[in-house]
Amino acid sequence: MNPSVLDVSEKVLIGMSDTILMSESHKIGQLWQKFMPNKHLIKNTINNHHFAVQVYNSENTMDKPFQIWATIEVSEANTIPAEMDVVTIPNGLYAKFTLRGMEIGRLYQDIMTTWLPSSGYIIDNRPHFQIMDERYKNNSTSSEEDVYVPITKLN
Repeated sequence: MNPSVLDVSEKVLIGMSDTILMSESHKIGQLWQKFMPNKHLIKNTINNHHFAVQVYNSENTMDKPFQIWATIEVSEANTIPAEMDVVTIPNGLYAKFTLRGMEIGRLYQDIMTTWLPSSGYIIDNRPHFQIMDERYKNNSTSSEEDVYVPITKLN
């Protein structure tokens, strides 16, 4: 496991969100099913990459709700379609991993238990996100997406 460590610039995204518990992962698919038929309403898109965003509270545990987003990046958020909103990913340091297949839970477990303890970094309190570009194939073992984990140097 050898991620790229990148300084990511601020990203402005428009999309739909929901608040869920860790045990409610089925709601992620429901959110995307609601978002995809409406994404064409978003103006000023930068490209056709989809961003899945997770905003955890600072005390995130299995029983604490967190916010999920289905979004697209925009150059300006001056027109927001009904039932959508803006989420901003602040600039900062991220570890970028490539997920091959669909087992993001296993990747996160490896990140937290294997990579992170020996990395010299800790998780920062900023959104986590995934970028799904042309390599992404829903429900396919040949799918790829980039997973960005917010980090900061361990003091």
